[in-house]
Amino acid sequence: MKTRSVELLSPARNLTCGIEAINHGADAVYIGAPKFGARAAASNPVDDICRLCDHAHLFGARIYVAFNTILREEELPQAERLIRQLYAAGADALIIQDMGITQLDIPPIPLHASTQTDNRTPEKVNFLHSAGFSQVVLARELSLNQIRQIARQTSIALEVFIHGALCVSFSGQCYLSAALGGRSANRGECAQYCRLPYTLTDAGGQEIVRGKHLLSLADLNRSDELEALLDAGVTSFKIEGRLKELSYVKNITAWYRRQLDAILARRPEYCRASAGQTTLAFEPTPRKSFNRGFTPYFLHGRTPSITAFDTPKSVGEPVGTVKERQGNVFTLAAGAEPLNNGDGLTFFNAQGKLEGFRVNRVAGNRVYPAEMPALLPLNTPLFRNYDQAFEKQLSLPSAERKIAVAIAFSDNSFGFTLRLTDEAGGSVSLAAPFRKEPARLDPKNNILRQLSKMGNTPFHVSSAHVSMSRNWFVPSSLLSEMRRQAVERLCLVRKILHRREAASWKNPPAPLPFPERELTYRGNVFNTKAEAFYRIHGVETVAPAFELSPPGNVPLMFTKHCLRYSLGWCPSLQKKGSPYKEPFYLLHKHTRLRLQFDCDNCRMLLFAAE
Repeated sequence: MKTRSVELLSPARNLTCGIEAINHGADAVYIGAPKFGARAAASNPVDDICRLCDHAHLFGARIYVAFNTILREEELPQAERLIRQLYAAGADALIIQDMGITQLDIPPIPLHASTQTDNRTPEKVNFLHSAGFSQVVLARELSLNQIRQIARQTSIALEVFIHGALCVSFSGQCYLSAALGGRSANRGECAQYCRLPYTLTDAGGQEIVRGKHLLSLADLNRSDELEALLDAGVTSFKIEGRLKELSYVKNITAWYRRQLDAILARRPEYCRASAGQTTLAFEPTPRKSFNRGFTPYFLHGRTPSITAFDTPKSVGEPVGTVKERQGNVFTLAAGAEPLNNGDGLTFFNAQGKLEGFRVNRVAGNRVYPAEMPALLPLNTPLFRNYDQAFEKQLSLPSAERKIAVAIAFSDNSFGFTLRLTDEAGGSVSLAAPFRKEPARLDPKNNILRQLSKMGNTPFHVSSAHVSMSRNWFVPSSLLSEMRRQAVERLCLVRKILHRREAASWKNPPAPLPFPERELTYRGNVFNTKAEAFYRIHGVETVAPAFELSPPGNVPLMFTKHCLRYSLGWCPSLQKKGSPYKEPFYLLHKHTRLRLQFDCDNCRMLLFAAE
């Protein structure tokens, strides 16, 4: 039976996060380059990326470098040099948005099309495949049926997000931060205007909703959809979070490793993309890591569960309600979750704003805050967004990843031979000369015991076999030295056997014309190399990127999220009109945004209001 490789792809803000992502079960890790990544605050030196590649390649795991901003003309030479360095460091692929990179003099490193390239149609994905890309990150907004249709019409590896923060705009199609604050999302500098509180008014200035985070979405969680996504044709499952802390990377990676392993155990047509088995020292639980509530997003069509209007912060898991309050202590109602000294608790105050405080001490259901909130009424629901005991577990070594290895020990004409063969087929043999003498006792048990002591190596013994012509005496010191040398050689063999996939973008198999003949500012063409790429592929008119020449009166955000629908006034799906006069406006301090509802394409557009 032909099997399809399945990849769990985890984020890393730095080397430590990357190593722990691998240890906790990732088949691949994506990490920011020293420059030109879409998270400017998550850059990493080449030396660290090299060290991460060494660790990952031991397990057959891959390292993808995020290089997905658009590049200024004067940055192209620096980008070219940096890509050469990343290739030499062992990076398995670059994740890019700027097509000008394909026109540079760089080594044959595989290219992945970032979600910033707005990959929503079979035509776009097929074009990228024909242009030589080896993997495409699909738009988060796609439904399961749309993903299935794309997979049926292309053979390129498809990557989808399964967990983490959601951009409210189609990726690569948001110009709000650049227009309002001079900080381009396509340059890795998003100011997150989408997480601010807004007041919604109608055309006459009448307030509809006041002071809510109307562009803020809940966080993605597709734990229950992995098998459906697999069957739809997905190859790579991506966790968002290159700005997230180490405990998040550990917890969420371990959670999805466990979910995927359960599926792979009963679906032989799918196989894991890397080697090694992870053993955890904790129980992974997504709700204990930062989240704004969870949603599968549009995977099964439009639903009301995608928003986080009350707060863009992490509310946490429900723990109980306030039963009594007296002085600097309060009591939780029966049935509450056990709390720990040092926990962080939150609640919504009378104005609907999220407040938080730290627990100083817990005695049963009695809670002693470090500082009692001024107002904490009876029956107030409480949430925990920081679990001290859980975070302490994750601050310690919390996972161990080991590759299964079979041991075979035998004698030869001049001494002894040790052979190690790992689960992926890597093998080494070591022959040690030694003057053989008959043993007084059967040496087999001692041989097996000494050779099985793998300790802090990346291996564990799955089977061991001793075959000798007679019972020869084998000193423990010789066995230990043979084991040490064989393990070192097997580690080297595993790294040597790791192969980057072939890059085909330099000589694309059958280039197709780009699906559009005209590119507006939404094409994000920021340099002459990118323009040359599109013209080579049949684009006749190429407008400059928004950041180069901001056009007037154009949409600054394109989003599947729709406030009409959220308020129950969608004329198509809810068959109900709004009682207010359009256009609607979003107001925040001196910012005024006009909304336009494009029902034909089921999306909402935001403009800067005059």
